[in-house]
Amino acid sequence: MTNNKNDKKEAQQELRKKLDKMQYYVTQESGTEPPFQNAYWDNKKEGIYVDVVDGRPLFSTKDQYDAGCGWPSFTKPIEEGELREQDDRSLWMVRREVRSKGADSHLGHVFNDGPKDKGGLRYCINSASLRFIPVEDLEKEGYGDYKKLFEEEEEK
Repeated sequence: MTNNKNDKKEAQQELRKKLDKMQYYVTQESGTEPPFQNAYWDNKKEGIYVDVVDGRPLFSTKDQYDAGCGWPSFTKPIEEGELREQDDRSLWMVRREVRSKGADSHLGHVFNDGPKDKGGLRYCINSASLRFIPVEDLEKEGYGDYKKLFEEEEEK
């Protein structure tokens, strides 16, 4: 019989080795990185963002926009089933926290103040919870299936 407490402890130690301090703080301790001082808040390259913990695809730059908040903002995830939402009652208010379904990483929050013509949602996501894969590297990184998101635009 395995000891779940020890297994969890070992998994956390492995994550501490894999992730930098900010990535660990954000994904495992539900932290928030500073606005305008993070890797992807103003990313202009095309590609996808994957969960920094388990590598599952989460967001595409096709759905990214500048919300002026200092964090990467998206109108929707690549696939709905990869995210989980729950109430977050910290900071003396109720917000909708967004977590990755696979790794249970804290990603950020979703708000109802996004572009109305794109569904009205704003997924405000910490860069530290993401790893960016540029479109030209999708194939070699094992995400070749997602190239079609960008090829459709070129054909139009």
